[in-house]
Amino acid sequence: MNTLLRLWAAQLVILIGCSSIQDCPEGINRLPMYGNAKKCPEQIEADKRFIKEMEQSCGGDRIMAAKDRVARAWNYFDKNVADTAMMRFNQAWLLDSTNADVYWGFGNLLGGQEKFKESLPFFRKSLWLNPDNPRVWEAAGQSYGNMYGDTRDKNEMDSCLYYLRGSFTRDPKGIGTISKLTIAYTYAMQKDSAVKYLKLADKIDTTLVPDEIRKMIRSLR
Repeated sequence: MNTLLRLWAAQLVILIGCSSIQDCPEGINRLPMYGNAKKCPEQIEADKRFIKEMEQSCGGDRIMAAKDRVARAWNYFDKNVADTAMMRFNQAWLLDSTNADVYWGFGNLLGGQEKFKESLPFFRKSLWLNPDNPRVWEAAGQSYGNMYGDTRDKNEMDSCLYYLRGSFTRDPKGIGTISKLTIAYTYAMQKDSAVKYLKLADKIDTTLVPDEIRKMIRSLR
């Protein structure tokens, strides 16, 4: 092969290599469900290797392997290491897309980014898979409450109360839910209900409800 042909062949290899890299979407492991992106062959192969390794380490049980990834994800979530938490939830999703806690995790991470509307489909998916988790109901209610804070849309307040009541029904002693219901009913201007949950909150801890909310409740008619 003459010099000109060798140079042309080398340039072709470089171009093909760059094209292959460009075809691999970047940063998708920091998005829920990998952003539903179309993965390149290298990424697909990496996923297959990961699944095989996890199956081998968990005795062939992908369900248990997914639970391990979820536990690790919550650990990072609690430490406010959001990107790593998202990566672990994505790994769990790869292993078991029917794990309800995965979608709860996705929703919480989006909520932490103040993407409240985007968090809701994940909370609903989690509840569809497991309707008995009061904390997911509470998280969905909180997202709607935050949306209401921005828009003052009555429908969003109604949805906020619906999900918070769903949480309370499943866990009548949930501290977070009781305080959020007190606040939500205050902003909804429903004094009787606000007072009801304020009393429940005070039985648990008199510091749960801020003084600002107490003043607002007293001013309601």
